[in-house]
Amino acid sequence: MFRQMRRFKQQVSKEKCVEILKNEWRGVLAVLGDDGYPYTVPLDFFYDESDGKIYFHGAKEGHKVDSIKKCDKASFCVMDAGFKKDGDWALNITSVVAFGRIKIVEDEAKIKEKVCALGLKYHPTAQSVETEWENAKTRVLCLEMTIEHLTGKIVNEK
Repeated sequence: MFRQMRRFKQQVSKEKCVEILKNEWRGVLAVLGDDGYPYTVPLDFFYDESDGKIYFHGAKEGHKVDSIKKCDKASFCVMDAGFKKDGDWALNITSVVAFGRIKIVEDEAKIKEKVCALGLKYHPTAQSVETEWENAKTRVLCLEMTIEHLTGKIVNEK
């Protein structure tokens, strides 16, 4: 169903993909938008190692939500900061692309658990996460992406 990577010599391990998903701060979600056009949006995210899923938060309405309600297939791309080899101008970047199904989380306890876990990745303290949750809980939407296929590769900009 999913294509094999054409540049297989640049492919990185699943472990490296998971490391990037756990440690990087932002990625780009792609869904099928209006009139069949792809719709992409940069998002904060949380990769939960316990269930192997990616979680996002956002508003309860908008282009992204409308698109997900029409078609649950999505892809999510994350890349690391990269590195330069000594004496080389080119950047080496590792990117990860996850393909899967995305849905709106309905269970209130799960929403709080996942949104707060996401918040702990970005906020300085657990208290600031709790404060933010109390202020935003009635307006927040939680999205869950079940990964069906995961690839990663290292690319040199040369």
